Amino acid sequence: MARFARLILGALLVWDCAQTHAGEVQSDLATNASWSAFAGVPGGGRYSALAQINRENVGELKVAWVHHTGDLWNYGEGRRPTSYEVTPIHANGHLYLCTPLNRILALDPETGAEKWAFDPHAGLIKTPKDSNECRGVAYWESAKPDPGSVCQKRVFKGDRDGRIFAVDADTGRACSDFGHGGYVTYADYDARGVAGRPPNIKSPPVVLGDLVLATGGLSSNETIDAPDGVLRAFDARTGEQRWEFFTIPQEMSREAGAADVWPPFSVDVARNWVFLATGSPSPDVYGGKRLADIPYANAVIALDAADGHVVWSRQLVHHDLFDYDLPEQPALVRIRRGGEDIDAVVQITKMGTVFVFRRDTGEPLFPIEERPVPASDIPGERASPTQPVPTAPQPFARQTLTADDVWGMTPWDRGKCREMFKELRYDGPFTPPSERGSLLIPSNMGGGNWGGAAYDPSRNLLIVKSNNLGSVVKLVPLDSPEARGKPDLSDRSRAMAGTPYRIESQRWLSPWGAPCVPPPWGEITAIDLGSGETKWRQPLGQVSFGPFNLFKTPAAWGSPNIGGPIVTGGGVAFIAATMDSMIRAFDIDTGRELWRDKLPAPGMAVPMTYTAGRDQRQYVVISAGGNTLPATRLDDAIVAYALPRGAAK
Repeated sequence: MARFARLILGALLVWDCAQTHAGEVQSDLATNASWSAFAGVPGGGRYSALAQINRENVGELKVAWVHHTGDLWNYGEGRRPTSYEVTPIHANGHLYLCTPLNRILALDPETGAEKWAFDPHAGLIKTPKDSNECRGVAYWESAKPDPGSVCQKRVFKGDRDGRIFAVDADTGRACSDFGHGGYVTYADYDARGVAGRPPNIKSPPVVLGDLVLATGGLSSNETIDAPDGVLRAFDARTGEQRWEFFTIPQEMSREAGAADVWPPFSVDVARNWVFLATGSPSPDVYGGKRLADIPYANAVIALDAADGHVVWSRQLVHHDLFDYDLPEQPALVRIRRGGEDIDAVVQITKMGTVFVFRRDTGEPLFPIEERPVPASDIPGERASPTQPVPTAPQPFARQTLTADDVWGMTPWDRGKCREMFKELRYDGPFTPPSERGSLLIPSNMGGGNWGGAAYDPSRNLLIVKSNNLGSVVKLVPLDSPEARGKPDLSDRSRAMAGTPYRIESQRWLSPWGAPCVPPPWGEITAIDLGSGETKWRQPLGQVSFGPFNLFKTPAAWGSPNIGGPIVTGGGVAFIAATMDSMIRAFDIDTGRELWRDKLPAPGMAVPMTYTAGRDQRQYVVISAGGNTLPATRLDDAIVAYALPRGAAK
């Protein structure tokens, strides 16, 4: 029995969760029929009006083509294995995407055949290849192209060393007039410490007019004096920096850092504004040295792209001690509420909550309460006495747990989980870290996390996926026997430089590797953004186990997930994301599963859709490369689905 249980959920032991062209006016989300930016349009939303594939015929979907990038480093090869999280974009008659080994590819959208490939390590830069989770690229073209010049259409991509590359969209050659012969780097600029540890630009840059904007993730729990989070705007032609915006106040730059922007960000073309969702200040679980306010950390921020000044901002976590960085792109959508059509910003959180603001002013569309939360018992620490909680919509992930709720596959491991529950500090939501060890529910991997939500403008529905797991955070004094001589193994088991503690963080699992939180561990939920009410909720995915992964946990248990959904005019929501390597289609109105298919590896990314060819056939595309965080099978596949020719109704 013990071996059986370990096989069921052994992978959970390592679980850790992470353009329009220049002269064009942003398409309204409701009429979007392209996928020229990471989330469909530059403002996000992940909606396509395409309806060739619909609820009546989605069950007939078949694989149209599969492309293998060749960029796969597997476990046990002596180098960092690859995770594949890319969402391709469709522009200029091509599919553009990036690989985990820093290449940019252009594919034929009808066949998946490679048209060109760009490898910056083949002469442009000298650093060796390394594995990184690239999530996408951005496309730009000149509003007044010079027919005799190259690079009038460009693809932009960031890398783990703070570089942004510019490539000719037709040929795949580096744009030599952009920065250092084809790239710019954060190291070129005074970045208050960022140049020493450049941001890891996993998420795609964003194009707004003739600007390309980029930022990325920074380690937030290694040291007090981490590099400061910064967004930079560059000239799309020359690479010259136009402006920069720092999230850490100048006067606190040596007391805190990070507050980075690691998920994608959004642009409002009509207003010429940029919207950011920022992360935790460093170190993210100990704030005894950063007690002053850092208003741009854990915040939704609107910037004017003319010069980078703040139009408005709203902080969603005060004095973060929980690693509750905002994990998802702000969605710029138009919702119906109280008989009014309103330009809104929708932000999901790791806490499993949804905040909705007026886009022009930042005023909440649903009341937000400052609710009392537990105090810290760490000497010198001062947890915020309250945290902002929206009164609606209702949370889409588990918020609390009692001793009676504690779960196990058998009475034995349930008993072990209950013993741990009694030993840990747990005072409900926002329980701060402690020397005793604190239980955090929702976990710092979500609630909502990267890839989390899509919006259907015809139904006023937000479709959001969630993870329902717990995590344990313990602060160990550096002068204690438990800490002495212990090596730094990862971001979650290490000393935090400049503090008196090391962090020990892990998933809350039984001795057999099963979560102590009751299932479902993964869900997909539909929320009416007019009323704030939950319309439906379904378990999402299964966990494969046993020899060759032939067996699965019950469907009602759901699966931890990385990635997210898209929605279409055909009344269908598509999502992969789960550990069982399936891609699924759900009825947006009812939540009923309509179709599923087995991928070569888990599709831990966001799908996309487009039409191509003389018959304008609709395709749904997902990268199926797996992910190292939950230690799934790895692959290098991009899979496209379409209806058999003539099957569209």
